[in-house]
Amino acid sequence: MLQAMAQHSGAVTAARTRRWAGGLLTLVVLAGTALTGCGLVGGQSTASSVGIQASRGPTPTSGVSPSPSPACPPAPAKFSCVMRARIAAVQQYLRRRPGVVGVVLRDRTTGALWQNPQARTPVYMASTSKLAMATTLLLENQSGAIHLSPADMATMHQMLHVSSDQDADALWFKFGAPFYTSMFPKIGLAHARYLAQAGVTGPYWGEMMCPATDLSRLITYVLTKLPPPLRAYFENTLRHVAADQHFGVWGAGPAEQPGNKDGWSLEKPGWIINTVGFAGPGARYTLAVMNSLNGHGGYHDGTDTVTQVAALLFRGHQVPAPRVSATP
Repeated sequence: MLQAMAQHSGAVTAARTRRWAGGLLTLVVLAGTALTGCGLVGGQSTASSVGIQASRGPTPTSGVSPSPSPACPPAPAKFSCVMRARIAAVQQYLRRRPGVVGVVLRDRTTGALWQNPQARTPVYMASTSKLAMATTLLLENQSGAIHLSPADMATMHQMLHVSSDQDADALWFKFGAPFYTSMFPKIGLAHARYLAQAGVTGPYWGEMMCPATDLSRLITYVLTKLPPPLRAYFENTLRHVAADQHFGVWGAGPAEQPGNKDGWSLEKPGWIINTVGFAGPGARYTLAVMNSLNGHGGYHDGTDTVTQVAALLFRGHQVPAPRVSATP
């Protein structure tokens, strides 16, 4: 039941190498540095793909030293030059987007971590809390604390695959709020808080808030702490979510084999659009993005924002807005 599922085209002709040997060496070293440890596929790791243009210096006979290439962005540490430039592009992009957007990007291979200033701002979790529910259920089932029947497993699949609220309700009330809330801090939701819900006694999965840093810890837990069969279940399930969740981390593109759990809801602050998941070979990168529109945009503004963040990071450019629709 739980079974798992650039070349850098900067090849330079020998003639060009002889003509610009003095100036090209710096570019080759920089390009090599940018590619090393980048972990991006699909030919998007070239400097030109992120707007880094290598200026062609004078020929050696001019007696003038070649002009240096634009400096690699100094931060965030441990990311490649390409990824640093893409992070800078995301920061620039978000200045034009409505609402509050918290972003956390993690490279599980190098340990590199980038989060923007809004990453610690609590936002309604919407359906991203279903990922925490499923993680708790599978862990407790493995430990013997509960027994998940085939019907429970089918219900959980629908909760993740199509983000079914009815199925989330069924599992939440079957096992009870304390069953989940006692586990949530252990799997990453250290700062989650619960808001009162009319007609519901105690915490409820649909009325939770947390910062993007918590969602980042949650997906990192799933990929690094869970036993291999459980990790394989999540990787396979999140890579095959239904069309209503083809936004957010999904914007990384098929070459990066993304998987995500998205969330969307209409709350008092307005639309909430969130995404958490992974991308890259071996699920190398994790990404969490939480967007509270705060009444300054609608559903499609939010889905576009979180999708373009992933596209800029993993493709190096924006993509057409996702064609998704949903009801709160």
